[in-house]
Order: sequence, then C-alpha cells, then structure tokens
Amino acid sequence: MSAEPDPTAERINPPTRISLRVEEVLIAAAMAARVAITSANVVTRYLTNVSFAFTEEYSVALMVVVALLGTALATAAGRHIRIGVLVDGRSPEFRRRAEMVAMLLTMACFGLLVWYGTLLAYDEYRFEVLSNGLGHPNWLYTGCLPLLSLVVMLRAAGRFMRLMRGQDG
Repeated sequence: MSAEPDPTAERINPPTRISLRVEEVLIAAAMAARVAITSANVVTRYLTNVSFAFTEEYSVALMVVVALLGTALATAAGRHIRIGVLVDGRSPEFRRRAEMVAMLLTMACFGLLVWYGTLLAYDEYRFEVLSNGLGHPNWLYTGCLPLLSLVVMLRAAGRFMRLMRGQDG
C-alpha cells in the first residue's frame, strides 16, 4: 500500500460515486489559468518593463485550489503520503485497518480546517477585509479553504466506506 512498484505505470482510479475526473479537470483548469496569467506577466514585463503585480494574488489563490484538489484526489485514490515502514510488513487486514484509521484522522484534520476556515472567511466577510494587491473582498479567497477542505473530507469518507466494505486497498 505504500510506494507503487513502477511510478511510470498508469494509475487507475477507484470507482467512486462522483468521478475523480472532476478533480482532475479542475486541477488542469487551475494550472492552465496559472500558466496563462504568469506567462502574460512575463511577456508584458519583458516587452514593456511593466509588471502585472496583481497576477501574484490570483496565482497564490489558484495554487491553494490546486493543492487542496490534489489532496482530495490523492486521498480518494489511496495515493496520499504514508509511512510505509509502519505497515508494509504487516498483514493485509492490518494495512486495511491502518488505512481506515488514516482516513478517520484525515477527516478530523480537514474537519478542523472546515470549521476554522469557515470562521475565518466569515470574519473577513463581516469586517470587510480587502486583499492587499487588488482590494477584492478577502473572503472570496479564504472561502475556498473550508469548501475544498470539505471536498477532501468527503473523499476521505468515501474511501473509508470502500475500505470498510473491502472494496479498496
């Protein structure tokens, strides 16, 4: 369950109620947007000596989106980071149970992010906090944290249920 034998081998995603293609497409779109705005900034700076400094704000927000969507994808597919030395030599049943515990801990961790991220976004909305670069409402950016953390929680719950039924792992 730790490292795959051949990292270049095609990885098949497990069957889920909502296809993991959703995360894959959203990650690709966010990365394409980052490439576009960063390229526009570089070209403009090279040709005119003027920088699109505002692109940094969007780039950071998109990177957070990519990181959380990637976490959801890795969690659902069982490709999250794990310490193999603790479970690799154990029985398949022990490894399955350890994976179930990992999913419970993942849900707890991201549950905290949902709770505190929601409080943060609400405070930023209530106090009308504006972003430093463009002056946009900051809750538009921080609101992504609890929303996408909830997605990670749901993907971890789905994997937990598949592990309980013996369908995954």
